[in-house]
Amino acid sequence: MNFHLWQPCNMRCGFCFARFKDVRAEVLPAGHLTANEALEVVSLLAEAGFKKITFAGGEPFLCPWLSDLLEAAHQLDMTTSVVTNGSLVTETASLTGLIDWLVVSIDSLSPQVLLELGRTTAGRPLPETTYRALCEDVTQAGIQLKINTVVTRVNRREDLSSFIIAAGPRRWKILQMLPIVGQNGGANNALSVTDDEFEEFVQRHEWVSQYGIDVVPENNDAMTGSYAMLDPAGRFFDNVNGCYTYSASILECGVTAALGQVTLVRSKYLARGGRYNWNNPSPPALAHRGTD
Repeated sequence: MNFHLWQPCNMRCGFCFARFKDVRAEVLPAGHLTANEALEVVSLLAEAGFKKITFAGGEPFLCPWLSDLLEAAHQLDMTTSVVTNGSLVTETASLTGLIDWLVVSIDSLSPQVLLELGRTTAGRPLPETTYRALCEDVTQAGIQLKINTVVTRVNRREDLSSFIIAAGPRRWKILQMLPIVGQNGGANNALSVTDDEFEEFVQRHEWVSQYGIDVVPENNDAMTGSYAMLDPAGRFFDNVNGCYTYSASILECGVTAALGQVTLVRSKYLARGGRYNWNNPSPPALAHRGTD
């Protein structure tokens, strides 16, 4: 389950498919539920049988009660994961025991490319040294590291192989930029790439799997209708029509009824490798850290 608990973000990525400005304008003016409501969402998901929860945004580390949600999820025997742009993660040791997986979004190591993408805070991109230090701190803290990379028009020719090998994530998810009407402009977004361009990026990097890194590419088709997702208002949503279709809030009608109001294709979820051994992960690929 991906719970986009926090609409606000401190970056403005041009490809972002989780802006939820429509949710904030039409449903949830603050861009998030209250702490108690968010805790109830976690409880309802656990009761419904979800075993793993990923907290996403926006930027979830902006949420003052994120640690409370993580602790509650653990108490309910759920594996926890957080997707972050990395700009606000400073004390990884304090996250031990709360976060099982930290997912860091790293799309480029080029300051110019990051500027073009809008992946900046106060107009400044994170330097490569910050990404390297964060990845090392995460694994040293005993947290499983995953890296997400979105392939776009401006980074499609970049080679991140050396960095990925040095960082040693357990999983590296390579995502084709997904156009969504109402979020990033849909098919008119100039950052989108063709299937062939995406495949070229994947083929350039697949060989890093020999270092014990699970390389997981997902093109637009693989990402469509294959994720269980909640918006900041606690509503399921799907992307099968090129835009978001929302259910009623699970706080109002429960998980089962709300899930029945959106499309989730189990076969596509399984085909993209959504079910893997997240409870008993193998050690991260530390042996190659620091290589060029």
